[in-house]
Amino acid sequence: MTYQGVLTKMESEYANPIQYYLVFESDFLNMNQLLDKTITIQFIKYQCLNCGLDKPIYRQGFCKSCFFDIPQAADWIMRPELSTAHLDKEDRDLEYEKKVQLQPHIVYLANSSNVKVGVTRKSQVPTRWIDQGAHEAIEIVEVPNRYLAGITEVALKDHVSDKTNWRTMLKNEIVDENLVEWRERLKQYIPDEAKDYFIESNTETNLDFPVIKYPEKPKSLNLLKAKSYTGTLKGIKGQYLIFEDQTVFNIRSNEGLFVGISV
Repeated sequence: MTYQGVLTKMESEYANPIQYYLVFESDFLNMNQLLDKTITIQFIKYQCLNCGLDKPIYRQGFCKSCFFDIPQAADWIMRPELSTAHLDKEDRDLEYEKKVQLQPHIVYLANSSNVKVGVTRKSQVPTRWIDQGAHEAIEIVEVPNRYLAGITEVALKDHVSDKTNWRTMLKNEIVDENLVEWRERLKQYIPDEAKDYFIESNTETNLDFPVIKYPEKPKSLNLLKAKSYTGTLKGIKGQYLIFEDQTVFNIRSNEGLFVGISV
């Protein structure tokens, strides 16, 4: 059976293990049900997630013209400290920016390849941690807007990483950390504007991913170059599909590609 559609990041359900769904316009796949099955992924065309045109994808699933125009791709998306909606100041679209920025945000610690600090909207917990392939995570600050979360993350980045090593994450070379101790250790570095929002008492969230076999030397699939790939699915972690021959495919970084998937 063949399914066709434009790639967007897999939707997930917090369960034991995590349940993953690849959603197309008129169909969806429960990816967990494809474990140990041979699947073929074929590139068909581009489809920008904003304009829908068959134009090369520039970043984040958008063509170049859309990327530099729409609010969904503005700098504050990747750098929350640049948010200005709380000042009633427009970047690209104030109505959209208020909708996204002026809602509760979480500053968290997550352990995927190492302990890292990150920011997400409260409504995206624990989805954000699942997407990053974190096996454990904890909230440390809950603030009322994206700007406060951003400046808190910037302050903490001087004392803890803000990056994930995707190869280490996929090889499952992980060390359990006491994130409660990390939270207490980092408390002193929270900016004054956000100190009142520190979460005094909570526990780690643990996540279990559907992986039969982890790769020893993961190699990333470039679907645009290969055009087509066939392999046996052995696991899903973060937004990666893991195959028996140690090939891995990052769904998130291939958003905007219109593909065919044969099972």
